Amino acid sequence: MGRIIAIDLGTKRTGIAVTDPLKILANPLETIETATLFDFLKTYLSREEVETIVLGMPTRLDGSANEMTPRVIDLKGKLEKLFPDQKIELVDERFTSKMAMQSMIAMGSKKKDRKEKSGNLDKVSAAIILQSYLEKK
Repeated sequence: MGRIIAIDLGTKRTGIAVTDPLKILANPLETIETATLFDFLKTYLSREEVETIVLGMPTRLDGSANEMTPRVIDLKGKLEKLFPDQKIELVDERFTSKMAMQSMIAMGSKKKDRKEKSGNLDKVSAAIILQSYLEKK
């Protein structure tokens, strides 16, 4: 039994979230440069047991593809080739950035912290995607 990891893919930064070992809670892990995603995953998966990789699937409000949709589909294909034994699932990510911002405001996060280049918003968005996945299971 392993953890579940979620990825909120961005053009520059990518948010990563992970469950606790019992797969009850989703926690923001970190935000990385998108260019380093595969190196990060190779390292993380070599030291942690991961049951599933969840990818946030971006779409428009009507469910149609947006500019990021092909990138996520491409990422899924690359991950399936790189990690053939790994279960990879897509999860609707509509409204996660807005929900992440509202969560950060509710927790008392200052405007400066929400806009910080470390990408707090990205990893919180990944955690929301992951929590949504957990709730559906």
